Amino acid sequence: MAMQVGGPAGDDAVLSDINTTPLVDVMLVLLIIFLITIPVVTTSIPVKLPSERVQVRETKPDSIIISVDREGHMYWFDTPLRNREDLLPRLQTIARLTPQPDVQIRGDQAAQYESVGRVLLECQRAGISKVAFITEPSARGG
Repeated sequence: MAMQVGGPAGDDAVLSDINTTPLVDVMLVLLIIFLITIPVVTTSIPVKLPSERVQVRETKPDSIIISVDREGHMYWFDTPLRNREDLLPRLQTIARLTPQPDVQIRGDQAAQYESVGRVLLECQRAGISKVAFITEPSARGG
């Protein structure tokens, strides 16, 4: 009785194919991690935004975000500003850029209109042409 152990090429032939399944698995896990962590990093100043029924706009990387909290304190991204005199020179520098970036105002719902109006006035004095308000999107169906 005879038994054949290997094929004509033998079992010692080297496989030259690359197994891409582990690479795809790792990339999908990284994608899920980034999708979960990116919204957490976008804002850090706690303000309660007013609700509105508008299309949600994503913040562009070159957009300037000015936050106004309920006490009327202003923030340039996450940096607190001492007063509105600190805001004007920064806005004038931004107004000279080509193309001019958008200025987005995040005003707390409980903030007085005067605090947000000061930011609008400084934008107007600096010559900013694109000013937008960031609002909280309303629930679906409401």
